[in-house]
Amino acid sequence: MSSVTFAAPLPGLEAAEGFSLRGIPGATGLFALEAEEPQVRMFVADASVYVPDYSPVIPRFALEAVGVSPASEGTVLVVVNPASDKTTVNLMAPIVLNPATGVCMQVILDGGKYPLRAELTS
Repeated sequence: MSSVTFAAPLPGLEAAEGFSLRGIPGATGLFALEAEEPQVRMFVADASVYVPDYSPVIPRFALEAVGVSPASEGTVLVVVNPASDKTTVNLMAPIVLNPATGVCMQVILDGGKYPLRAELTS
């Protein structure tokens, strides 16, 4: 388990503190993103593993905020939305992570190119 720090508050969880990222055993590239206060857990996936064709243009301000340049130094995570009928991932608002420092930021992409709930097929 490693701690992560958001460079800007996570939308919808602005008051949350004490985030950590924990790998899920047996599921390469799948993580539980947890906050200590309030207790919150969501699942995120490494986009390069689960949606390999996903290549959003991450805004410069986000790259600078997490301390990665070029963008290839960062890890792009997508929020996973499990449901009984299908699992989707949020491609509209990726989380950019600097794996060296644990600093991350969720970015809401402009333009409507990517869906909020894309079906996960792999």
